[in-house]
Amino acid sequence: MQAIAAHSEGFAALAEGNLDARVEHCPGWTVADLASHLTEVQWFWATIAEEKLSSPPDDSRRPSPAPQDRLIEALRTGAHRLVSVLRSSNWQDAVWTWAPLQQDIAFIARHQVQEAAVHHWDAAHAAGRNLVIETPVALDAIDEFLTFSVSSDADPADPVRPALAGRFALGATDAGARWSISDGVAPGTVRFEHDGQPAVPTILASASDLLLWLYRRVELDSTPTASELFVRFRGLCFTA
Repeated sequence: MQAIAAHSEGFAALAEGNLDARVEHCPGWTVADLASHLTEVQWFWATIAEEKLSSPPDDSRRPSPAPQDRLIEALRTGAHRLVSVLRSSNWQDAVWTWAPLQQDIAFIARHQVQEAAVHHWDAAHAAGRNLVIETPVALDAIDEFLTFSVSSDADPADPVRPALAGRFALGATDAGARWSISDGVAPGTVRFEHDGQPAVPTILASASDLLLWLYRRVELDSTPTASELFVRFRGLCFTA
């Protein structure tokens, strides 16, 4: 929970006085829009966890966006609530999530770390600064992304999407970790495994940059001959 708290506060600190700045990777949004989004997301998941809901809370329950002069206060209050709820919850309790493979509070806790971290990076980028996401957080988030945010045998895209038709790897230069990504069994799905075997092409970068590449925040494609492979992989990702 420390990571959610730290990245939410980091976002809030960077957003103060910079609410009108444009967010490059959220087209049409300002930092104020992103702050409202993060506040709503954290309210949504805190409510599901706190009430152990088996379906999403009704839209009529969603709080109205805070006025701009209270936006940062609302963000901090909402982040504190989310962290408090998760800390006091049994993570094995069943709740609704968008992930068919995992319907429990543990999924919420894990995914909300990267939600806060990636948007913290967005706020830093909008302020003209750089943010390096901590290696352990980024490593876990990469695993989580490749498990839940891609078309897989356990959760295939519907309708079926064009196949990856190839193999590539991600290598974290700051952790010695490697993910080999290839076609799944079902058409239009992918699978991944941890291995140290060579695979071509390979994208080598820090864990932070690999996570940001998955979220389309940075460009790391260094193998022009594999550009079509990476485009097909993007087409098999659920998360933009």
